[in-house]
Amino acid sequence: MSGQCIAAVSGKGGTGKTSLVSSVGAALALSGRRVLCLDCDVGLRNLDLALGLADKALMDFSDVAQGRCSLESAAVEHPKLPGLFLLTAPVRSHRPPVAETEMRALLAEVREQFDYCLLDAPAGLGAGFQLAVCGADRCVVVTTADATSLRDAQHTVMELHRFPAGALHLVVNRVRKKMLRQLHATIDDAIDRAGLPLLGVVPEDDALPLFLNQGLPLLPSGGQGASAAYRNIAKRIQGERVPLVRIR
Repeated sequence: MSGQCIAAVSGKGGTGKTSLVSSVGAALALSGRRVLCLDCDVGLRNLDLALGLADKALMDFSDVAQGRCSLESAAVEHPKLPGLFLLTAPVRSHRPPVAETEMRALLAEVREQFDYCLLDAPAGLGAGFQLAVCGADRCVVVTTADATSLRDAQHTVMELHRFPAGALHLVVNRVRKKMLRQLHATIDDAIDRAGLPLLGVVPEDDALPLFLNQGLPLLPSGGQGASAAYRNIAKRIQGERVPLVRIR
């Protein structure tokens, strides 16, 4: 059985896609899966920092897609999380950009070697977004609970019309109870506005940046907070039934 490629997308920056990809990737790896986190944000790549692999990722996805090196040599394994790998984005160069046909071929190879590939799409709905989703099997639209982000999630969904029902999901990230009260909003509003089934709700967690700065994308333990939410999302991706936490 081949692996799955799942793109984390949002038209608006600052929704927490990179944290989601790195942390859910870590949770999947901890459950025994072989996972590739693929940074699609050319020029502004941050996934290597979130995974603590900035000094180790020497080759990027364009090198593999355009035949300059193998996937095995470019994908870097996390030293503390066996089974978790990074394929970083290229820094802007004079080389031609990766074409969608090249990306689809790369992901076909990825599916043969990994159980899951999580693609961290750049903000916006331009060429980088299209490259990230062109070969994906599923997409997760990442939003926060504020009105501008929810509107943006609606626009993002409209760009994903080729995906069938069941292949699109919503994650509401960085949720604070106080903020929801101020906005008179609930998670149900987010579901209704985006028109997608909910994959998870991630609370704002002040501890998470501290661990990300240490190259640890998931808190080692704890039954609550962002880490627990990311673990539950990883379980749902694998088909487990886990109750959703509603933060109101």
